[in-house]
Amino acid sequence: MSVNVKLYIKKKLFSTKPLSILKKMEKFQRVLLSASCLLLAVFMVGCSPPENHIKCSSTNTNCTITNSYGTFPDRSICQAANAAYPTTEEELISIVAAATKAKRKVKVATRYSHSIPKLVCPDGQNGLLISTDYLNRTLEIDVQSMTMSVESGVTLRQLINEAAKAGLALPYSPYWWGLTIGGLLSTGAHGSTLWGKGSAIHDYVVALTIISPGGPEDGYAKVRSLDESNSAELDAAKVSLGVLGVISKVTLQLQPLFKRSISYEVKKDTDLGDQVASFGRQHEFADITWYPSQGKAVYRIDDRISSNTSGNGLYDYIPFRSTPSLGLAVVRATEDAQESLKDPDGKCASAKLITSTLKNLAYGLTNNGIVFTGYPIIGYHNRLQSSGTCLDSPEDAMITACPWDSRIKGEYFFQATFSISLSVVKSFIQDVQMLVKLDPRALCGLEQYNGILMRYVKASSAYLGKEDDALDFDITFYRNKDPAKPRLYEDILEEIEQLAVFKYGGLPHWGKNRNLVFNGALKKYKNAGAFLRVKEMYDPLGLFSNEWTDQVLGLKGDVNIIKEGCALEGLCICSQDIHCAPSKGYLCRAGKIYQEARVCAHVSTPEQ
Repeated sequence: MSVNVKLYIKKKLFSTKPLSILKKMEKFQRVLLSASCLLLAVFMVGCSPPENHIKCSSTNTNCTITNSYGTFPDRSICQAANAAYPTTEEELISIVAAATKAKRKVKVATRYSHSIPKLVCPDGQNGLLISTDYLNRTLEIDVQSMTMSVESGVTLRQLINEAAKAGLALPYSPYWWGLTIGGLLSTGAHGSTLWGKGSAIHDYVVALTIISPGGPEDGYAKVRSLDESNSAELDAAKVSLGVLGVISKVTLQLQPLFKRSISYEVKKDTDLGDQVASFGRQHEFADITWYPSQGKAVYRIDDRISSNTSGNGLYDYIPFRSTPSLGLAVVRATEDAQESLKDPDGKCASAKLITSTLKNLAYGLTNNGIVFTGYPIIGYHNRLQSSGTCLDSPEDAMITACPWDSRIKGEYFFQATFSISLSVVKSFIQDVQMLVKLDPRALCGLEQYNGILMRYVKASSAYLGKEDDALDFDITFYRNKDPAKPRLYEDILEEIEQLAVFKYGGLPHWGKNRNLVFNGALKKYKNAGAFLRVKEMYDPLGLFSNEWTDQVLGLKGDVNIIKEGCALEGLCICSQDIHCAPSKGYLCRAGKIYQEARVCAHVSTPEQ
């Protein structure tokens, strides 16, 4: 810690009249958090890049894989006998053929392995991992037709930059650029819009090549080139959870590069339910960040403008920047202490500090790539649409890192992400507001992770894409390192998940979420049967499937893992007290406003 920061803390801590030791310690903790938040927000230089999530005990054999957070929902580490790193499509075909002939389970691993569920795990210990790390080339850019063909391991950042060099743009994209094209297609990743074809990248795919298991007549690998002439198969392959085979290349429809104008406006959330649908139609790149415990919503007013407009703005989103490991440890220790001491007021104070710091720093927006001088931010689309600068830095011995890097004491969280049809989203928002009214501090924990991000999505032709025009809710919240320890307001967060999924028919984000959000998910997709028929045609032996995808697709078993404490981790919905933490006073009870919900609620006195 620098001398200046120490002096700042000393001055803040002891400049007032004497307090009790407890009060002083509480004040010290908040001042330290304040200094850490400021340090985290402004730190912008190099960091340790993420580690390789495939680890092998010898050259590409006896391997394990996890995700970028270092943990799956059930906290397991997945095993595989081998890992393969093809550099060409020919090598990829050969690898798939050999695995098919040997009837080995196969899963595809992306560069940063950013999906939370166990999509990447081959069953058992004899499986094969195929990494797309070296399938990372841009194959063709056709300026005339405004199309771009890339290999499936190309990252979103590469795609955005290469397209911009040719004067082209992918119109909508996720906000995090550390995704590969193959990975984001397989999970249905998206940005935010109700305009055009919508915000999901898969709806801008005009062709792709996928390699699946084949018979002896195919040399044990079947190569299919799909385009709009065989749209039924293309609509299955656009969002496939990786169960149809491995995508080798993708062609996307782009647009001429353009400029955008971005401003953020903070309002009370009293009429949020009334505003969400119309706001998404008014502004092309609209989104909303909701702070329900503060009663506020931050509206992103974001539109396409003339490229003649002056401005060279940049969006380097602060939570995606290189971050000092020491500062992250302080923030995490503070959060751990607040949970252990059951200190909701501390969480609310931290949340206000974090959200106000982000607001004052314009969330990472700058007018010229260096400094923020005021709204609106004017700039080219490729400089504003996505970010993630913590990924591309040299090794610095873990002095800094991406905030969620599992090698440090940093962020460790759950994510609940689901989309709710615009036709019923007002009622869902009002139900959440009713829960907040019962205890306004209940959702301060979400605001420590900058609240609920609400993005717009459109109905898609993809069989596992969105069914309706909808609002996507992205909720991040504290996860304890000890799976047996319940969280503050455990019941409120569980009730919100169940409200979304069961009362309002919310669809899951395929690359996020705890197990319970996937309960009965496939039944909500009208083309689920068509998808399963394509799956049976492409991979009748299920070599690219695993236990998790079989459960999610309703083919074998279900996603619930029933055991002691399972509801605390979202592995099940409680039906007995033992699924919660009865020894700590958390019992399985009905929801507060959604009586059909079953949640782990803290019961302060034993019930007779």
